[in-house]
Amino acid sequence: MAQEGPKTSPPPSPPPSPPPPLNPVFPLSLQEYAVTAQSYLVSKDKHFDGLATAALVFDPQNRTLLLRRAPHDSMPNRWEPPGGAVDGTDETILHACARELWEEARLVARRIVRVVPEGGGFGAVYTNRTGRRVFCRFTFEVDVEDREAVRTDPSEHTDSVWATEEEVLAERMADGRALPITAPVTKKALLEGFQARRDAKGSEDPA
Repeated sequence: MAQEGPKTSPPPSPPPSPPPPLNPVFPLSLQEYAVTAQSYLVSKDKHFDGLATAALVFDPQNRTLLLRRAPHDSMPNRWEPPGGAVDGTDETILHACARELWEEARLVARRIVRVVPEGGGFGAVYTNRTGRRVFCRFTFEVDVEDREAVRTDPSEHTDSVWATEEEVLAERMADGRALPITAPVTKKALLEGFQARRDAKGSEDPA
């Protein structure tokens, strides 16, 4: 069994920028997520320990934004979309998605496009590292105001890339750089996100 090396200390975070108004528009199909986490859990009679969100942001070349986790964090140097826990102070689950996107990538959510189906349903269930707490994560496709404005917080992430579906599938960039994804459930959500975009485009094309 490999020995863990000494953990590095996280670099100091830059002074926090005041968040912009986080009021992305969304279609009526996402109305059920326009509630607090507690309200959602009660209405669905779910007993998860918490909810989380992930934001899939795409560029005009159909590449999705991934962030590399900091070396001092769990799953060090692995890649993931922006996202995190829904806090008790979040007005809605959708607001939490927009907040995490701002905090982790400094991108302003303009529109929540859709929730990504995962395994035929919506939401991926996972546990914490000890397996004692159970969470549900919703993955949303998000349009942003200025995708060129990506800026990471070095205390959480150290780099960003725009990756194609093929690069996500291979977990390797076209230039040969490794692109290890944080977990199989995350990789699956990313690939489902690409598929959801294809399905939506197909439904819009004339017969």
